[in-house]
Amino acid sequence: MSTQTTRNRPAAPRRTQAERREQSKRGLVEAAIAIIGSRGVSAMTFETIGEESGYSRSLVTQRFGSKLGLVQAVIDHLHARMMPLFTASSVAQRTGLDSLLAYTELYLRKVAGDEGLRSYFKLLSSSVADDDELRSAFAEEHERVRKGFAAHVRKAQSEGSIREELDADAFATLLGSLQLGISMQLLVDPTTKLDPLISAGTSVLRAGLVTGKAAGTKKRRDSVRAPRKRT
Repeated sequence: MSTQTTRNRPAAPRRTQAERREQSKRGLVEAAIAIIGSRGVSAMTFETIGEESGYSRSLVTQRFGSKLGLVQAVIDHLHARMMPLFTASSVAQRTGLDSLLAYTELYLRKVAGDEGLRSYFKLLSSSVADDDELRSAFAEEHERVRKGFAAHVRKAQSEGSIREELDADAFATLLGSLQLGISMQLLVDPTTKLDPLISAGTSVLRAGLVTGKAAGTKKRRDSVRAPRKRT
């Protein structure tokens, strides 16, 4: 009976060459991330990636061409992993200021618990110290993020929740630097308490960004919600 069932079961469709190629690229990238996370950036060689992934060393060169190509693939892979998280949390549907603050908190919490993102910052640190060529890949990614932040700031300014005179591009760079700095602190000292940092950062950003009108509205809302003290 078991043999008959197996015979009647339709064969799984054969993967196309493009699908096999994509699977091997993903496997190599994930192997690189795992090596960085467990053994450090210096251990990430084409040979160790081949061993970790089960593919040949030569396939790494075929798929990515160079170390720069591999690093770019790692960055793209980690970016793609983060997007569903942001979509599910509805960060993009919030108002400009709230969206920026929610994004920052979500990102930092993800960094604190995700080995892949910690590998990203290990690789970033190495590129800044030793490799000008790899640095360009990170610079391009950070510029993409900065532009996104600046767009959110301008949206919040048009809504009246962030001061109009604020330089959107400068603040976008500042916010990105804040995220980078805290992420590196978490990497250097994993025992760092994240909640107080997020609370303090949110308070400082709100105090420095919101207009008097928006701040007054929030204050009135808070007073309405606050329970009255009994005399």
